[in-house]
Amino acid sequence: MSPSEEKPIIIVGGGICGLATALALHRKGISSTVVERSESLRAAGAAIGIFANGWRVLDELGVGQELRSKAIPLQAVRDESSRGESVSFMCLKRSDLINALANGLPPDTVRFGCQTLAINLDLQTAQPIVHLHDGTLIKAEVVIGCDGINSVVADWLGLKAAKQFSLCALRGFTNYPNGHGFNNEFFRIRKNNTTLGRIPIDDKLVHWFIGRLWTPQDSKISKEGKLIRDSTIESLIKEDFPADMIEMIRNSDLESLTLQRLRYRAPWEILLGNFWKGTVTVAGDAMHVMGPFIGQGGSAGLEDAVVLARCLAKEMGGNGSKREQQVLIQAKRVGEAFDQYVKERKLRILRLSTQSYLTGLLVQASLPVMKFMILMLLLIVFPNLFGHTRYDCGRL
Repeated sequence: MSPSEEKPIIIVGGGICGLATALALHRKGISSTVVERSESLRAAGAAIGIFANGWRVLDELGVGQELRSKAIPLQAVRDESSRGESVSFMCLKRSDLINALANGLPPDTVRFGCQTLAINLDLQTAQPIVHLHDGTLIKAEVVIGCDGINSVVADWLGLKAAKQFSLCALRGFTNYPNGHGFNNEFFRIRKNNTTLGRIPIDDKLVHWFIGRLWTPQDSKISKEGKLIRDSTIESLIKEDFPADMIEMIRNSDLESLTLQRLRYRAPWEILLGNFWKGTVTVAGDAMHVMGPFIGQGGSAGLEDAVVLARCLAKEMGGNGSKREQQVLIQAKRVGEAFDQYVKERKLRILRLSTQSYLTGLLVQASLPVMKFMILMLLLIVFPNLFGHTRYDCGRL
């Protein structure tokens, strides 16, 4: 069957990374088309923490100033029994970030209701063809997979499926109409294998999360906000969490609640994985899904977008060759751009994935001796727990 459309660049997935990649390319004068399976902009999860490295990227994308007005600056990460560690960051509603990225794009860049089922290659030109659920075939010069954990593009590249932690994350919003009165800090309480965190977004809205061991019951309640809330309150009461924290969960916005099993791509798979082939590559969670333990999954995807756009802009360009020659020359240039992109990102992603992986093992470990060994390894390899926030991926 012949392709029904031809596009220069197709980005599969219209989440944070997909929209950021499209915006980065747009700011470099390169047009792209985002195919998104949802019928409208999606913002999976309630909120996202953005540290200094993420804000540098958002400034490069031209949306940093707008987004800084959407949340209050936070100055510390503090546990119940500690004075806390000074670190500057902000917590954004995911919908605010998604909308800011989308609003920076030309009209009709994002095509909704377009689920990607498969990728294959044109037999004559070796260009990738994107198969959509409605039978549409799109031949593209470049395909970038930003389609998340269950990535069709990553699967085509031969990457292994993401593995599962024995942990899950519950997230939600609670609104305090008269103001919450909390300090401008990320506050955490740990009891046994359960962690409850509270992060103010503004003077009235609070984002909270719970990390705990996954149970078989979770798959039965994960789609129903009321069931998530009620089971969470019951478990927190049993664990003797403070009454004000339990009340925060009780008053949460049911529509904001999510419960997800945590997944990751192992550090050794990052080291050995092949993240591009021909004119196809991946970015964001499709490339390096990691647990939320160090708060860098979203920012790492934003960094991917800037580095990828910069590498592509450097190599892509028109020429006066015949069409057949032009396709071959362009493919070679794109391959060189992807090779540079992966080389530039791999060490950074390997460090983030390793720190997140070890932290996840520490959280889910049940034996004290195992916890001690993992903690010592973390402190040796990553003596500065927030050192990753000083990273700068460079100008667009």
